[in-house]
Amino acid sequence: MKILIVHNNFPAQYRNIAAALAKEPGFEVVAVGASTARSMPSVRLIKYALPDADVSGTHPFARRFDVECRRAEQVLYSLSSLATSGFKPDLILAHPGWGETLPLRTMFPKARLLIYCEFFYGADGRDIGFDPEFPMPGLDGHIGLQLKNATTLLALEDCEMGISPTKWQQSTFPAHYQGKIDVIHEGVDTARMRPNQQARLLLPNGQHVRPSDEVVTFVARNLEPLRGYHIFMRALPEILRRRPNAQIVIIGRDGVSYGLPPPAGTNWKSIFLDEMRDRLDLSRVHFMGGVSYQTFIAALQVSSAHVYFTYPFVLSWSMLEAMSTGCLVIGSDTSPVREVINSGENGLLVPFFAVNELAGRVVEVLEQPAKFSVLRESARRYVVDNYDAEQVCVPRMRRLIDLRGKAASSPRVFWPARPVSEWRTKSAKRASRNMPAGRQL
Repeated sequence: MKILIVHNNFPAQYRNIAAALAKEPGFEVVAVGASTARSMPSVRLIKYALPDADVSGTHPFARRFDVECRRAEQVLYSLSSLATSGFKPDLILAHPGWGETLPLRTMFPKARLLIYCEFFYGADGRDIGFDPEFPMPGLDGHIGLQLKNATTLLALEDCEMGISPTKWQQSTFPAHYQGKIDVIHEGVDTARMRPNQQARLLLPNGQHVRPSDEVVTFVARNLEPLRGYHIFMRALPEILRRRPNAQIVIIGRDGVSYGLPPPAGTNWKSIFLDEMRDRLDLSRVHFMGGVSYQTFIAALQVSSAHVYFTYPFVLSWSMLEAMSTGCLVIGSDTSPVREVINSGENGLLVPFFAVNELAGRVVEVLEQPAKFSVLRESARRYVVDNYDAEQVCVPRMRRLIDLRGKAASSPRVFWPARPVSEWRTKSAKRASRNMPAGRQL
């Protein structure tokens, strides 16, 4: 069976399934990606280049689509040479977010197409308008937001099936397409992401910290409001005041991954650091920048309290990885997080904008680590049971795509997400706030 994977940043979300398929005899796996794509054993990787393009003459509403079409053109060239060599895929796995899916159905009309349904942009119940601190887009902004979905909608028409990593992300798509989309997470390497009492983390000042130290961790690809960086920074003065031995470890770059750009000539990291600078003991606040994966793991393994905040947006891998390492995750009470964390059972939730409550929760966890040990154990167990790549997620993906090239015959099950009916209300969570760890009303 011949498998084609198209993703500009390959392997990305297809890493685990690609590795599993490439190991098996009888499968030929080819990937197409941009210059940032990385090779994998037994996977033939074809890279394309995306030349710089001046889209200033394109209507503002269409500029994103213009760039996506240019990317699709480069993918088309790559696929043409691939087809000439005799490779015709039986199954294509692709991400529609950058226009790369546009030529796939035309090039390979007989292949089955599965797309990764990560997020569908919309003005209600998602990231736009969630944070009143930042301006709402005008009418033109809303139109531009709708047009971000153009290539995804075309891909949804072309594909036989889709996957979303969480039930909430699946729910962002139009109802009439959701029947095509199964909920299967790409999975976590729980054997690697595990507790380690011998872990050590080297801080930028040369100091080492270990699990017995008071370490508060915060991780985001880039430090930006969409991932709650501003809320975390505003909670730090109280945390540092009440816990004089606490060390704050912040991992993330200075750019923008998803949210609004900062004012020209600035970055969000500096804006909110400058806002709080006079109230912080900066000798205990450690900005690590972008780090190696091994350093990231070590940071989670020494963490006493891990803060994960997000607007209603794509759930980060890092939260599940933190839970897998046995972190006590203090998360934002937003839909993506609430789907995984049941407050008081496998983590703690606080309202996104509740700076004082966040600080209080972190201090409580640092003061009474034994009280929350059950939550740490439950967090790891939950991820192992529901998100382990090798034992859970890859087998489900294999059943979905059906390696004989036919649709899976088993009933569709939305899993491992908890049903919305089981998501506890904010009032219930507040009522149980003072319950012993691991107990709920």
